[in-house]
Amino acid sequence: MNLNKVFILGRVTADPQLRTTPAGQSVTTFSIATNRVWTDKTGKRQEEAEYHNVVAWGKQAEVATQFLAKGSL
Repeated sequence: MNLNKVFILGRVTADPQLRTTPAGQSVTTFSIATNRVWTDKTGKRQEEAEYHNVVAWGKQAEVATQFLAKGSL
């Protein structure tokens, strides 16, 4: 079995949306914004935001909905 693990540290852009599948399984979706700041070759400060869409299933979906809110880390 292969396992991929990713850590995304940013701010939640909106409250998570909890839904239930017809089979009764919980699923939630939310988006996280991450920022990147760097200095370009001319010495000017640059900033870029990137958005990541996240889907969580089962118990993890319920916990995410309970503890995450817009703006939280």
